[in-house]
Amino acid sequence: MNKENSTSEYNEEEGGGPRTELPYLTAELPGIGGAIKTIPSDFFVEEVPLYECSGEGTHVLAYVQKKNMTTMDMIAFVAQQLNVRRLDVGYAGRKDSKAVTRQWISIEHIDPKQLERIETKTLKVLKVGRHNNKLRIGHLKGNRFMIRLRQLALPLKEAAAIAEQALTILNRRGVPNYFGPQRFGYRNDSHLLGAALVKNDLQAFYDTLLGKPEMDVQPDFIQARKLYEEGRLEEAFYMWHSAFGDYRRALKSLIRNHGNLRKAFRDFDHRLISLFLAAWQSELFNQVLTRRMPNIDKLLKGDMAYKHDNGACFRVEDAAVEQPRCDVFDISPTGPLPGTRMTRLTDEAGQIENPVIDPIQIDEEDAKRLKKYGAGGGRRPLRFQPNLGAIKTGGDEHGEYLELHFELPSGCYATVLLREITK
Repeated sequence: MNKENSTSEYNEEEGGGPRTELPYLTAELPGIGGAIKTIPSDFFVEEVPLYECSGEGTHVLAYVQKKNMTTMDMIAFVAQQLNVRRLDVGYAGRKDSKAVTRQWISIEHIDPKQLERIETKTLKVLKVGRHNNKLRIGHLKGNRFMIRLRQLALPLKEAAAIAEQALTILNRRGVPNYFGPQRFGYRNDSHLLGAALVKNDLQAFYDTLLGKPEMDVQPDFIQARKLYEEGRLEEAFYMWHSAFGDYRRALKSLIRNHGNLRKAFRDFDHRLISLFLAAWQSELFNQVLTRRMPNIDKLLKGDMAYKHDNGACFRVEDAAVEQPRCDVFDISPTGPLPGTRMTRLTDEAGQIENPVIDPIQIDEEDAKRLKKYGAGGGRRPLRFQPNLGAIKTGGDEHGEYLELHFELPSGCYATVLLREITK
C-alpha cells in the first residue's frame, strides 16, 4: 500500500490528547489499572448500522474486517485495488487501528465481485450488498465493543467487583461525554491547528503543523521541525518518513510556492482542515464539560437539553420541572460545539459555559470558514448511557484478563468509559 496517501497521523484512532485535566465521575472508586490492546484481539469493535442494505441501487456496501490498520489506510488500499479515488469510498466513522474492527464502506458503480476478491492478512470483506445511497460520516447507530484489560493493578476478582460498581454508577448517571484523546493527534496539537484556522492565521497554522520541535518526542520528527524553523524546507521534507505523507505534502507545496502560505494552503487536504476544526470545537466542549462535572445529570436554568430519542434540543426554562426527565435519561444537559448552528446558553447555565467560548469572538468571516469546512457547530450532550453487556474474567497464554462487553452511541468514546474504571 502507498503510505504516502495516508492521513493516519491525524486520525481519530491514535494519539495523545488535550492537556486539559478531565475529572472522573466515579472518583470515589479506586482504579483497577490495566492495559488495553496488549494484543489486537483484546480490542474488538463492530459498527451497529443505522440502516440495512436495501438490496438494490448503484452503491455497493461492503462489511469489512481490519486488523492493525487505520480506517484511512484501509480506504486508501481499497481505492487503489478498485482504481477509484479515496473520496469515492464512503464510510460512517473511523475505527481504532490497534484492534480488530468491523465497519461498512460504500463504493458506487463497481462490480461487487471486485470487493469480494479483496483479502490480505490485515483486511477481509465479510459481506457485500447494494444500497441506494453513499455511506456518509455519522450513518451509524453506534458501536459494539469487546475489550480485555490485562496487567491489572488489583486481583482479578476485586477488579471485576470494582468495574461492576463503576459501570452501575455510569449506567445510572451517565458517562462524561468527553472527546477522547484520539481526537487531538499524536502530539496533542490538533485543536491548536484548528484554533489557528478559525482565525485564518496561516503562519501560526504552518508553524504548529511543521515546527515547534519542543512539542515532539521522536528524534527524527524533532529534527525535521527544527529544519522547518530554520527555513530549510527541502531538508525537512526528506527527514519526514513517507508514512507521514501529510507533512511531506505540506512541505512540498510550500517549496513549490516559494513559501507563499496562502497559495500553499489551497493545496491542503480539506478533510484534514475539517478534522482540525472539529478538534478545536472538541477541546472547548471538554473544557465546559469539566466545569459542569460531576453534575452532568443535573439541569440548570438556561440549559439547552438534548432529547435522546431524536437528538432535538430545547431551552430549559424551569430546571425543577424538567429534572425528572433527566433522572430517567430521557434528556441531558449539553455543551457547546462553537459555530453558526450553536445556540448560546443563558441564565445559570450560561454563567458556566459562556466564559469559555466568549473570548473566541467569532466574526462573520470566521463563521464563513467554519461553515465552508463543515464545522457549523451545535450542541452535544454532556453524558451518554452505555448499553452494558457482560463482565467476564479469564486467562490465556498472555495472562489473566477482565473482559468487558458494551455498546455505545455513535460519536462516543470507549476509552472515556474505560478510564472511569482503570483511572
